[in-house]
Amino acid sequence: MAATLKDATAIVGIGQTPFAKQLHASEKTLACRAIVAALDDAGIRPSEVDAFASYTMEETDEVEIAKAIGAGDVTFFSQVGYGGGGSCATIAHLALAVATGQATVGVAWRSRKRGSGPRPWRNTRTQLPTPGQWTRPYGLLRPADEIAMLTRRYMHEYGATRDHLFNVALACRNRANQNPAAMMYERPLTREMYMGSRWISEPLCLFDNCLETDGALACVVVSAQRARDCRRRPVYVHAAAQGLPAQHHGMVNYWTDDPLTGPSWTAARHLWKNADFGPQHVDVAQIYDAFTALIPLSLEGYGFCGRGEGAAFSEGGALEIGGRLPINTAGGGLSEAYVHGFNLINEGVRQLRGSSTAQVPDASTCLVTAGEGVPTSALLLRS
Repeated sequence: MAATLKDATAIVGIGQTPFAKQLHASEKTLACRAIVAALDDAGIRPSEVDAFASYTMEETDEVEIAKAIGAGDVTFFSQVGYGGGGSCATIAHLALAVATGQATVGVAWRSRKRGSGPRPWRNTRTQLPTPGQWTRPYGLLRPADEIAMLTRRYMHEYGATRDHLFNVALACRNRANQNPAAMMYERPLTREMYMGSRWISEPLCLFDNCLETDGALACVVVSAQRARDCRRRPVYVHAAAQGLPAQHHGMVNYWTDDPLTGPSWTAARHLWKNADFGPQHVDVAQIYDAFTALIPLSLEGYGFCGRGEGAAFSEGGALEIGGRLPINTAGGGLSEAYVHGFNLINEGVRQLRGSSTAQVPDASTCLVTAGEGVPTSALLLRS
């Protein structure tokens, strides 16, 4: 019988710093604060940490972090590429390491000063990566420009409208309004505000784009057996997957026969294949939302509706608490904070602990996804 990750490990600690447009502490300091908070949440000493996983875009590294928090000997460390596509994969890597005996206590983290830091696409001193050589000379300078092109294609083919994108933005903002830690706490969004806001890259307006945030988050992963003795209720890693479709070529995805069939479709097939339940059994979802248009694309990719039905799925309050699929219950990247999607993992844990500020009643299963449009990853969590 093939080995499986199913429920072999659990997230037992989460931590985060405040979120703001500008924080004075360094990224290293923010990372250490989030990691120490997550370890304290789990009731585990820093000296017991023997595994680390992070993003390739992370400016801090395991050498400096291990020294700063007082970790012991480290026997596993990894990094995952593709920006927000790597969020869930950091947890998956730790789960693999712990489940196979390569480590016993793993820490994943993301620390970022995007609100007060430079924009990556402004760096003209380095050679463009291959996808950028095909897009930036023609005006697709930012991720927003590339996703805007996919959004326009989606609207043309399936009749999606700005009202559907507003449904996504509103659901995330409503949840942030309940979350004191969110940057958009107590800052309501109306349809009039949305429709009257400035373009960022047409058809994406200001409220279709994620926040720019300084902050850090972390999670602690241990074996299911050890999890029973930790301080908090364990949240089990039921399944995990990564996805890189054949002939994929960055966010525009124009080498493929169908650019609207993105990495989520590949990740989803593997994810559900290794799970004991399907999309119809997911109580709450934390879906990567750097841009509103990624939500309908992901709803389709992960099987919550049919092809071309993601926009219509958002109608009638379906994404709100009490709807068909409550999403991004802390506010997500659109309204809580944008830290490359790691806050979605922490909120998934809170939902299954029963401690969210916008708690879905009796939630026992949660899907967390990483960035659609880039090589991606996903987690199925259960209580």
